[in-house]
Amino acid sequence: MTRILAYEPSLKRIEARLPAAARDAEFVTIDDSGVLKLNGQEIAVEEANPDIGWMAVELFASPASRNFFVTLLKARALKWVQSAAAGFDNPAFKSLVSNGARLTTNNAQAVSMSEYVLWGVLDHFQRGPDRRDAQAKHDWARLPYREIGRRNWLIVGFGAIGQAVAVRASAFGAHVTGVRRTPGPHPAAQAMATPDKVVSLLPQADVVVLLVPLSASTAGMVDADFLAAMKPGSILVNVGRGDLVDEPALLAALAAGKPEHALLDVFHDEPLPADSPFWDNPRVTLTAHASSIGDGLGPRGEDLFLDNLERYLTGKALLNEADPKDVLA
Repeated sequence: MTRILAYEPSLKRIEARLPAAARDAEFVTIDDSGVLKLNGQEIAVEEANPDIGWMAVELFASPASRNFFVTLLKARALKWVQSAAAGFDNPAFKSLVSNGARLTTNNAQAVSMSEYVLWGVLDHFQRGPDRRDAQAKHDWARLPYREIGRRNWLIVGFGAIGQAVAVRASAFGAHVTGVRRTPGPHPAAQAMATPDKVVSLLPQADVVVLLVPLSASTAGMVDADFLAAMKPGSILVNVGRGDLVDEPALLAALAAGKPEHALLDVFHDEPLPADSPFWDNPRVTLTAHASSIGDGLGPRGEDLFLDNLERYLTGKALLNEADPKDVLA
């Protein structure tokens, strides 16, 4: 019998929608206190031994998340984990995959994160801070602004989130170049490039969006040379991982005006320390690693798990399955 580890509040929401193939599965649930139960009875971590683990989006905000990971890591024959994250740089994922589990990532963030990116770029181009300042001062100021149409967008990392950003930017009339390791055209972009071409494309890019996973090859990719190649007046958007960026180099580049502005949702240290120079930098718009948490994130994650659960139990290909070589790199 297949045994599935799930966060109790999330499981209650989807119980009525479980696929027919899951009729005979049994669920080990975990509540906010970290207590595990099977058939209503409390069990020890060592007794749980799930075949499948479902990391619901809301689990990451629960104190039970640590015990959830521990339960997965102690499972003797874990076969598949549905993650709530888009990336897999968390060391726990490496351990799970090295133990033989399949890992599927989550693309439920694509809608919310792409809307966040468009919001941040629009707010800067449309001079949102100046407009709000003029309103506060009762100043009837007619402020010219930049349009997204005809601007060049370079989206570094062209998975589900990057593609969603591309679709929305293209709808405004932007010219989008997507960057991914696999060469060839993509319907969501007007042009495609491989990672080795990024620096040569920076001088023409008005907007640069970072969406690559963090790995040995991408850590610190935005360094002084990368920033020096950027176009005057450009905006750098980082919704990938904080360690993609050399933060001291970025602060120096912002002071020099290339890029003109940075929209940052992720940082090397999180929560961002109160004395960080990013807080008060007028060339920075920052948020607290919150670009994905739109109100549709949870339901989309649940839909993905239900789809993949039916696929797993009926022997079909899983959606968003991570390549073990990438996870373990």
